[in-house]
Amino acid sequence: MSPAAAAAVPPPPSELDTWAGLDPAQCAGVDEVGRGCLFGPVFAAAVVLGAESLPPLAAAGLTDSKLLSARRRQALVPLIRAEARHWCLGQASAAEIDRHGIRVATELAMLRALHRLPSRPAMLLVDGCLPLRGWSGRQRSLVAGDRRCAAIAAASVLAKVERDALLQRLAGRFPDYGLERHKGYGTAQHRQALRRLGSTALHRQSFLAGLAA
Repeated sequence: MSPAAAAAVPPPPSELDTWAGLDPAQCAGVDEVGRGCLFGPVFAAAVVLGAESLPPLAAAGLTDSKLLSARRRQALVPLIRAEARHWCLGQASAAEIDRHGIRVATELAMLRALHRLPSRPAMLLVDGCLPLRGWSGRQRSLVAGDRRCAAIAAASVLAKVERDALLQRLAGRFPDYGLERHKGYGTAQHRQALRRLGSTALHRQSFLAGLAA
């Protein structure tokens, strides 16, 4: 890379910038999982971390849940729960996704998680580039926030593990769809099962209509 090109690359965000200059305990990180699935609810988690919890979580390898194996996510869950000041979950059903659209349903899941916190955070840190509509307090959208902010990363891990556990249980209720393997995403196996068996009451009909179009 040339010196000019290197100069054009922005430096990584500082920890101060990540937390908007606040004590981490004043902030809540929120993230969702399951947005692109064909089956089941979208999940969200909200997590509040104190500054003292950041080093042990970093040492344990906490990052974006998508970059971690299922075994690593499972191993991180008890540590996150032990270290977090507060953590809460929320979800929005397949029926709500069909009724309102995926963005609104995702926001509902996030708001449900946040409203379960015992107190309102001074700052909300949201993964992605879009603000959380319906939240009247201060907030920041962080692109790649699940890699930049420990609270968002922790939320992504908790939401992912909880949703995967639900899909594992639902696999027994809806056998032959392979839910225990693909967790509701539109894999070739899942699409073949849909062609053979049709959809269930927990499939997102609006998503399936898009596939057929």
